[in-house]
Amino acid sequence: MADFKYSVDADGVAFITWDAEGKSMNVMTREAFELVDGMIDKALADDAVKGIVITSAKKDFAGGMDLNTLAVVREEAGDNPAQALFDFVMGGHHILRKLELAGMDPKTKKGGKPVACAINGTCAGIGTEIALACHHRVMTSNPKAKIGLPEILVGIFPGGGGTTRYSRMVGAMAAAPVLLEGKMMDPAKAKGASLVDAVADDPVAAAKEWVLNAKDADLVKPWDAKGYKMPGGAPYHPAGFMTFVGAAAMVNGKTQGAFPAPKALLSAIYEGALVDFDTALRIEARWFTNVLMNPSSSAMIRSLFINKQALEKGAVRPKGIPDQSVKKIGVLGAGMMGAGIALVSAQAGMEVVLIDRDQAAADKGKAYTEAYLDKGMKRGKVTAEKKEAMLGLITATPDLQKLEGCDLIIEAVFEDPAVKAEMTKKVEEIIPEDCIFASNTSTLPITELAKASKRPDQFIGIHFFSPVEKMLLVEIIKGKETGDRAVAKALDYVRQIRKTPIVVNDARFFYCNRCIIPYVNEGARMITEGVSPVLIDNAARQLGFPVGPIQLTDETSIDLGAKIARATKAAMGDAYPESPADDLIFWMEELGRLGRKANAGFFDYDEKGKRIGYWKGLQEKYPLAEEQPDLIEVQERLMFAQVLEAVRALEEGVLEDIREGDVGAILAWGFAPWSGGPLSWLDIIGTPYAAERCDQLAEKYGERFACPPLLREMAEKGQTFYGRFNPEAKAA
Repeated sequence: MADFKYSVDADGVAFITWDAEGKSMNVMTREAFELVDGMIDKALADDAVKGIVITSAKKDFAGGMDLNTLAVVREEAGDNPAQALFDFVMGGHHILRKLELAGMDPKTKKGGKPVACAINGTCAGIGTEIALACHHRVMTSNPKAKIGLPEILVGIFPGGGGTTRYSRMVGAMAAAPVLLEGKMMDPAKAKGASLVDAVADDPVAAAKEWVLNAKDADLVKPWDAKGYKMPGGAPYHPAGFMTFVGAAAMVNGKTQGAFPAPKALLSAIYEGALVDFDTALRIEARWFTNVLMNPSSSAMIRSLFINKQALEKGAVRPKGIPDQSVKKIGVLGAGMMGAGIALVSAQAGMEVVLIDRDQAAADKGKAYTEAYLDKGMKRGKVTAEKKEAMLGLITATPDLQKLEGCDLIIEAVFEDPAVKAEMTKKVEEIIPEDCIFASNTSTLPITELAKASKRPDQFIGIHFFSPVEKMLLVEIIKGKETGDRAVAKALDYVRQIRKTPIVVNDARFFYCNRCIIPYVNEGARMITEGVSPVLIDNAARQLGFPVGPIQLTDETSIDLGAKIARATKAAMGDAYPESPADDLIFWMEELGRLGRKANAGFFDYDEKGKRIGYWKGLQEKYPLAEEQPDLIEVQERLMFAQVLEAVRALEEGVLEDIREGDVGAILAWGFAPWSGGPLSWLDIIGTPYAAERCDQLAEKYGERFACPPLLREMAEKGQTFYGRFNPEAKAA
């Protein structure tokens, strides 16, 4: 495979053109890096070549490193994977350093060949790091193109020299949004942030012109020039010292110390700033290797990159079903969920019929999209033409006849089986016979709801999370009679609205809520035991959860928890496990402390709805214990409450694919992203330890922590979840 092509034009400019064979986006492989290394040597050795332009033959420049390459390097290394990874990373540094020095005399810094990068579209990861090693970077003026270093989002950091080069270019504080937040920027913002030097309609022509006119001084990077000083000050400088103190505080404030990569990145910048550039690259490579050897990075890469992409590309889509893209969708119910579904559907270019009981209610639902677009216009993200076109796609009406011609219906009416059944029957009299009918219910069993349908094989659950436009996951639920075409339709729809799907079988609370509810309940139980709510929420945040279980309850509303508890108790009867968490929730409900929406819950709020502290009235009913539990004990209770439900969901066949259990957990409720998800976390700590800890927790706190038979069996065999259930592996 020749992922790079080499040519020299009549003006003596060598073009190294990236064009990964068989791929829509350029991604870097080990073989491709070796190929480009040879091309750099060829250009530098050819006296007829005046300079080099690196560009892409695809519509975008690069999508980054093929992360499977790192896994292959590790696997091939045998007993010393750390050395192999370090050597691989240093090999990349050597190539880019050669490009950067471009044959110039080591002492005079003269005689080098100018190298420009023509960035013709979106550029990420190693693509950006290659660009930073060039002497000049020209990016397309297309505002849809983005450039950045998003590695931190999948549990690693820019290890191809990007961390060292960019921090030395702009200083540690200015580099933070790009390196520590993984922000992708449009061309104008990228130029302001010094990621690129120029923006042009024709970046290739502009890059070539620069190469032909560059002087020796234009080729010398700041860190290779005499007297270089790091912007903002080096760590031993008073101003620089304060910069790094602030950066450390910012990182720990945002991550609570739960994520290895941000700490390693900051260490690489700090330590690298104390030494010369080439030594700094070795330090970066060591910290990068450190992160790669941490099981967290492997788990995050697997879940948030490899598995997430696989699910989005249809890994679990039924075979042999033709394209089921949605053209006209009917949304029943124009409340917050229905309005959000209408918004994301119109964004994807679908014709939307938004139904509610009267015109005023339907119009209110459509107004949600208008308000969203107005905000976009204020930020310069939406044009008046785009707003008009999107609103034109939504028909808000109480008239069910307008649903004629729909190929997908999503019902988002009141959570009452009778109301849903009545609506199902009415709508099925109007819609085409081949139209798929979906319910957005979050708790009601799909198999039961499908009994109201004349076509249960075309009935499915499509469960969104709130707010619809922000949440990345959609949970698709198969009822007992749901057919393959309905599953394919739901998956193709989720692909159209650019979200990540998981497909699960029908069971109480499906998968996500099945795991979230024990998390919330365990937090409430601890309050009744006298554990400080501050300790509970902070313990969760230090595990990497976006919010603790107490705060989450306030955000989602306390009366919703009470309603779910009553409905579950009614359905399960004597089998329902009594819980002191229910007593607490019912008591709060009686007091009218319903959470954020009532400006009173587990927290007190000011008149603007801002949290001002935990409600002290809790301790009057549930006094704080004199001796508070150990932090790790609290964290393990919160973790095991969730992961055991994930294991049971896999054991019972609710989860059919292990990848969906991990990706779904992270995207739906922010399950400790550093862990790769609940099943990945069990692999990290080991099934033997997990089973042993279950026994200890069950003895101390109750049967909810009892070790599931599947976990017990795997512990006895020393198995891992990805070793046994990975779709690429044979079943054990």
